[in-house]
Amino acid sequence: DDELNNHHLLNSLERIILTLFLTIIIIMTVLGNLLVMVALCKDRQLRKKKTNYFIVSLAFADLLVAVVVMPFAAIELTTSQWRYGEIFCLVRTSLDVLLTTASILHLCCIALDRYYAICCQPLVYRNKMTPLRVALMLGGCWVIPSFISFLPIMQSWHAIGIEDIIEQRKFSGNSNETNCVFVVNRPYALICSTVAFYVPLSLMVLAYQRIYVTAMGHVRQIGTLQRAGSAPYSAPPQHYLSSEQQGSSRMRIETKAAKTLAVIMGCFCLCWAPFFITNVVDPFIHYSVPWQMWTAWLWLGYINSGLNPFLYAFLNRAFRRAFLMILCCGDERYVRQGSYGTDTGPPTHHLLAAFPSLCSPTHPKPSHLG
Repeated sequence: DDELNNHHLLNSLERIILTLFLTIIIIMTVLGNLLVMVALCKDRQLRKKKTNYFIVSLAFADLLVAVVVMPFAAIELTTSQWRYGEIFCLVRTSLDVLLTTASILHLCCIALDRYYAICCQPLVYRNKMTPLRVALMLGGCWVIPSFISFLPIMQSWHAIGIEDIIEQRKFSGNSNETNCVFVVNRPYALICSTVAFYVPLSLMVLAYQRIYVTAMGHVRQIGTLQRAGSAPYSAPPQHYLSSEQQGSSRMRIETKAAKTLAVIMGCFCLCWAPFFITNVVDPFIHYSVPWQMWTAWLWLGYINSGLNPFLYAFLNRAFRRAFLMILCCGDERYVRQGSYGTDTGPPTHHLLAAFPSLCSPTHPKPSHLG
């Protein structure tokens, strides 16, 4: 009896810790993404930049993940049962696929927007990223996921050929308790994973690789200009020091920008790659992946929705100013002339503040990188 009581106490303690952990994740995801949306609504400067519409739409998708998807997943995980019926299970699963895919597609669009802003001439960027094209890209982020979520899931296309496996997994040890099971056949696993992850991942890798090459090209150009300006007759000594300091500062910024790209891609891959690799492999190994691994990978993907505000908005100087204004109840100390320093630059200022040197009026874009 003592051993049974200790085991029950341990299970209760584990459940409490798990509940607190999942609650913290949900609350942080809600607050972070809500702050991004409020900032855009209240700050007129933020609404002038096209890139920020991708960020706020991403925040809305991630907010819905935290409000609509994560709580039900947390309840099922902590109670070990699904209490809301089979139809709502399909609806919840459809929303899960829809919103997480929409979030990933927004990340892809942000990468493409950055690519056009940094790697193309300003006029090309204006021609590419017109308001209509931005609207179409945002619409695609929400419409495309519906073709791999509500349509096939509500029609049970994902379950064709594996109905017996699904029925078997619906019931836990107690025959009166059911689970919301989402097991998919091979065609659905391949199509869904390709649309929701592998295609966006490929586009993001290509875009950020090109951005990195462009950034390194800026570094090399600065080095060349520094060497050319070191001749005795080219400028007074005071100019040498100023030029060298500026070059050194810009090189540090470019390195920081490259590291930021690595962090963005690293977080995305770390959060979602385990789930989508397992999603493709599992149907081909007779659905032998344990549910604990599935749950861990799924929540790792959910955590990405909580990281996105920090990676895409909190690194932006203009957003940070807006956040301070909101959190400090409009304190005028945070409204300064030039606080949105990149606004005076060329059209490449539509980037996050992680790449300030790429959009500075004093840092022209090399013509050979157009």
